[in-house]
Amino acid sequence: MSDTIAAIATANGVGSISILRLSGERSYEIALKLTQKSQLQPRYATLTSLYHQDGTLIDEAIVIYFQAPRSFTGEEIVEFQCHGGYVVGESLLRALLSMGVRLAEPGEFSKRAFLNGRLDLTQAEATAALIEAKSDDAARILARQMKGELRGYIEGIRDSLLEILAYSEVVIDYAEEDLPQDIVEQIELKLEKIKATLSKTLESSRRRRGFMQGFRVAIIGKPNVGKSSLLNALLDYERAIVSDIAGTTRDTIEEQVRIGTHLIRLVDTAGIRNASDEIERIGIERSIAAIENADVVIALFDASRPIDDEDRAIIDLIGRYCDKKPFISLLNKSDLPPSFDSTVIEHYNPIPLSCKQDTQVLIDLLSTMMDHENDGEEMMLISQRQISVTENALRAIDEAYEPLRDGELEFFSFHINVAIRAIASISRPYELDEMFDKMFGQFCLGK
Repeated sequence: MSDTIAAIATANGVGSISILRLSGERSYEIALKLTQKSQLQPRYATLTSLYHQDGTLIDEAIVIYFQAPRSFTGEEIVEFQCHGGYVVGESLLRALLSMGVRLAEPGEFSKRAFLNGRLDLTQAEATAALIEAKSDDAARILARQMKGELRGYIEGIRDSLLEILAYSEVVIDYAEEDLPQDIVEQIELKLEKIKATLSKTLESSRRRRGFMQGFRVAIIGKPNVGKSSLLNALLDYERAIVSDIAGTTRDTIEEQVRIGTHLIRLVDTAGIRNASDEIERIGIERSIAAIENADVVIALFDASRPIDDEDRAIIDLIGRYCDKKPFISLLNKSDLPPSFDSTVIEHYNPIPLSCKQDTQVLIDLLSTMMDHENDGEEMMLISQRQISVTENALRAIDEAYEPLRDGELEFFSFHINVAIRAIASISRPYELDEMFDKMFGQFCLGK
């Protein structure tokens, strides 16, 4: 990491300000050349002119110098806040490159911060996710994690597993007798507590993934019930083709809309029915896949038409998936004379509405449902990587019970080691010395 790197930190395009950051051991030296100053006071905003090496003016800008190690990367950092637009920032970047600076690779500033101990992996992932946060709740969760909330949680789990592993290793290496049964029970109780904590976090994180990615809301129904009309009404523009011809929507259509403080990913699906057309059949298969991938499903029925077999197919789908995810049943076209027997779906609490007149009742319900998913201070895993390694840790804990009960402590320790390495990878890699510290610190061995 001896190279000095630079990158424009603001989005490309026209704006009032463009921020460029420089990190590395030559940052301060280069900043002095650009500003033609003898010194810059650390952590003070200095308004100054910037110059090319030939003395021509680049811009008048604000320059802030962050002295190592008290900087984001732990290295010397200089931040230039110049006028926005396409030209000035690029001109300054070219000037830096001409002085031997290297263009930063994607994520390299955060990578250097991690390698220099300024960030752990939970904070680095939270930083990246915050940029693309899809709701106010997501931003609050990520801001807490940038402060180290998830790191502290993981360190606690890691510490508990290390204590268990240390005791097992002590007995293997130093005890002359078999492990007492009450000790086995104590270890099992500790493992059960760890497992319950991780399982709760894992389940909550899966359920609340919409905070990070945007909640997926699938709209299903037989052909011609008004699915595309509902999509257009929620988006407030004509995104999908609306026609009286059954099968007009042949594929899923996905769009985003903000409802309350949340970003909702609406999926308009092809009408579900027995289709002879191959393309339409594929579209219907995708509709069923959309249900399985959705966080919330809106089942739409036509209140102006009698119930038929295609409606019953939708009702069967609700019954199949209602225990796995929330459904909203809507009786559309409520402005027309009613013909649909709503008693068939009354246990699903159908809501009458007209897509062409007013969808506010649905908007309010979706907003309330999304808000309800926020469990306040409950811990949350924010990426698929974190979820996957937590699943691996839980699997290793499950596999550790049998060898523990059989007194096969070498195999027990192996599985606990796997669990520790998995859970530790969320924040920082596991080192064997940590287990030795626990052994000799807690049990006073070798004194």
